[in-house]
Amino acid sequence: MSLAEKYCLTAAFIFFMVGLLSGIWKYRLMVKGVDHRARYYVDITHRSSLLYAFAAILLAKFAELSVFSAWVNNTAALAALIFFAAAICTYIVHGVLKDTSNQLEKPHKVGSMKLPPWLTPLFMILLIVAEVGGSAVLGVGALLSIWQ
Repeated sequence: MSLAEKYCLTAAFIFFMVGLLSGIWKYRLMVKGVDHRARYYVDITHRSSLLYAFAAILLAKFAELSVFSAWVNNTAALAALIFFAAAICTYIVHGVLKDTSNQLEKPHKVGSMKLPPWLTPLFMILLIVAEVGGSAVLGVGALLSIWQ
């Protein structure tokens, strides 16, 4: 098994466990809440973690089939996985802090701390490039393998 596949499967396990554990958090909030709803970013944490877990498994399969070098596959996998994890972490932070129902709303903040106005847009651009780019590299590598 390649290192890229190991990265992807390890991330899939971590994301899946975060999804399951955040499901308990979500359930507790739903049971205790007046309106029987979980906080917005607790719900997002739960759902996105489960989706990212299966996305990581898909990336593992792409990495397995990819015709690209180990260095390219490792870099592509890590780029996507690191930003999958970063997204989940931001959801957890907002869920714990109960500070927003829209992290893209201006002014950008974490808790009561205002962020520099350029930080969130920069993070989003990097996230898009890393997630889409990393996934595309592994996917194209796999497609080149199966259609040669």
